[in-house]
Amino acid sequence: KIGKPRCGYGAITGQGNGQGAREHGQKADQLPGYRSIENHEHRMYIADVWNIEEKDLPRKGVSAYEMIEKIHDGEIKGLFLMCSNPTVSNPNANFVKKAFEKLEFLVVADMFESETAKLANLILPASSYLEDEGTMTNVEGRVTLREASFPCRGEIKHDWEILCEIAKVLGKEEYFSFSSAEEIFNELRMASKGGIADYSGITYERLREEKGILWPCRSLTDKGTERLFETRFAHSDGKAMMVPVSNQAIVPKAKITEKYPLYLTTGRVMSHYLTGVQTRKSASLSARNFESFMEIHPSTAKKYEISNQELVQIESSYGRIVVRSKFSEGIRPDTVFVPFHWADSQNVNNLVSEKLDPACKMPGFKVSAVKISPSVKRSSY
Repeated sequence: KIGKPRCGYGAITGQGNGQGAREHGQKADQLPGYRSIENHEHRMYIADVWNIEEKDLPRKGVSAYEMIEKIHDGEIKGLFLMCSNPTVSNPNANFVKKAFEKLEFLVVADMFESETAKLANLILPASSYLEDEGTMTNVEGRVTLREASFPCRGEIKHDWEILCEIAKVLGKEEYFSFSSAEEIFNELRMASKGGIADYSGITYERLREEKGILWPCRSLTDKGTERLFETRFAHSDGKAMMVPVSNQAIVPKAKITEKYPLYLTTGRVMSHYLTGVQTRKSASLSARNFESFMEIHPSTAKKYEISNQELVQIESSYGRIVVRSKFSEGIRPDTVFVPFHWADSQNVNNLVSEKLDPACKMPGFKVSAVKISPSVKRSSY
């Protein structure tokens, strides 16, 4: 798709603004506009925008799961968590829960009391998408504005308001003196100016009038970049850099053993979202899938004496869960599939290894080694 009109280039993410979050610098190795937190020139530019000393910017952080390992080791003692449920969503979930229980102080800002929030010392009620105002960026790089359509009630605050109030308590109010989402966006325009993902020419007024603008947009008269990499790539010679990548799984086939003879892969179902904190509370959505399940090929089920719609125990070297079987001709006979939207005894991430890809640091959610058996042993007569 590279170089084709309206195709963008970017990440295939599981959430609505996954693309925009990266462009805003919400990764431990980035600054706004796809600037690098380890590049001295980039650090100097952002420090000037934020009116701080370059030395006061942190260096590259670790990935999400590595941060949990640091919690478990006692290196991180306090955590502020926003809109995430890592005790369900992360691999080796039993280990993750034990790590969070070691925290001296945990603050969670969320709309609902998730499984992780139940471990918190303090829960701060945050606003929902209906109450939020802000921009979203889709995979083609189109920035759109979403207006708030519902007022915040009670003690609910926007995420940015919560952060500003914490900054005030910490004596850093001058750096977080925002009064609206638009003010924060205007800072992003300055911070991203000259970067790969340049938002400087985009304003709320333009977004309302034009119904979306493609980045990079480098000035108020720039109509946006309809065709990214049309004439050159982002390398010094302007050429593409082809990188061969071997497809070696974290749990290679050789590791499928007599004890754990099947592959387990995880994923989503249409009726639920992420760890189900919101969707499992919806009667209509929950009615479609009220419990987790294991999708299995009928020939595999026959081999392991499993009936359709039967409770099945799935076990790996990390833990075990019990879910209901669901026959499918569309799955490989050597593989079973379980969605990840459920917690507790149906949390499939209890079975997943914490081993990370050495390059991108993503866990192997799609390949684990497991064994299966009927949950209730049948009596023989």
